[in-house]
Amino acid sequence: MTSIARRFAMPSTSLLSAACLLGLVLIRPPQLAAASEASPGVVIAHSPAVSQIFLGSPSLAILPNGVYIAAHDTFGPRSTQNGEALYESRNAGKTWRKIGELRGQYWSSLFVNKGALYIVGTSGFSGVPTIRRSLNGGRTWTIPRDSDTGVLADGGKYFSAAVPVVVANGRIWRTIERVESTGIWAMMMSAPVDSDLLKAENWTFSNRLAPDPSWLKGKFGGWLEGNAVAKPDGKVVDVLRVYYNALPEKAAIAPVSADGTTLTFDPQHGFVDMPGGGKKFTIRFDPQTKLYWSLTNAVTGSYGGHNYERARNTLALVSSSDLHDWSVRRIVLHHSDWNTHGFQYVDWQFNGDDIVAVVRTSDDDPEGGAHSQHDSNWIKFNRISHFRDNPASQ
Repeated sequence: MTSIARRFAMPSTSLLSAACLLGLVLIRPPQLAAASEASPGVVIAHSPAVSQIFLGSPSLAILPNGVYIAAHDTFGPRSTQNGEALYESRNAGKTWRKIGELRGQYWSSLFVNKGALYIVGTSGFSGVPTIRRSLNGGRTWTIPRDSDTGVLADGGKYFSAAVPVVVANGRIWRTIERVESTGIWAMMMSAPVDSDLLKAENWTFSNRLAPDPSWLKGKFGGWLEGNAVAKPDGKVVDVLRVYYNALPEKAAIAPVSADGTTLTFDPQHGFVDMPGGGKKFTIRFDPQTKLYWSLTNAVTGSYGGHNYERARNTLALVSSSDLHDWSVRRIVLHHSDWNTHGFQYVDWQFNGDDIVAVVRTSDDDPEGGAHSQHDSNWIKFNRISHFRDNPASQ
């Protein structure tokens, strides 16, 4: 997080507290003791730490024919920070193979609309919003050249990740953030679902919401990587990751108007307690349970560090009925070492009774493993079977 602060001029004093926080109640789910020290999952990609190229922002889509498509970008000293690698699985995630690379695409989300596969993000590190379309399962793509072919803004610096793309009230919604001198400002982008999504004129960008370091009694350090979440009544909100180095962790909820033009935030009521809210998460609504679900890096009783934003050694399945009250349902992945192990930036989809997920992973490998929980050396695929079941009854 300190690297983000330096790059985007966010106040370092508000991003992190250097003091040890004592007397805080930690999440201690009973399932933690049974969680494996190993990192299960199917390997999609690997890059050893010595390469200084780390694997980030995994995204996952399921095509109408059942094929899984995954994408990820890279970061680190030797990364160009402007490309996406693409993979497919034709056997429900059991094996993966690389099908291509895209240059000029970064921090991107895969999604399917009207049978076509899309990828939307930025043109590179702090680049402009960019979208591409594939009609053959990700093997070939349109090339963004101008405002008619996928370049959605003509200037500025933007921030994002593999965040959800949702459909509500006839529009496609996705969050994005604008990089300003005072930090990262929240935004929402949307377009009519039946429009040509490659044309910039069809996209509406909301106003930008500025961060305020006085929020949360001066402990607010910024927000980013928001989720477009469609409620059952059709209303859409932006649920943002919040930098707040205390427990319980926080997320921020900012409603957007039906036409996508106006994003608002009430600091008195807009912050909610959320396990893992200080790290990137993906939220999706399940009509069967009528619950919102997410996979987050909840802080458990085993974490002994003082920087909760880097507590990424536990991956928890959490749920909420209203986006305000969240509970940990089970621990999916855990390692006792929080310095060099992390299961983070998870993107996922419902798949029948299961959740299928792609996980940016810092873990052991034959080359000596990751050198930090943040600088990930793997992208892995994981399946959470019967996610709706109570794990205590299994």
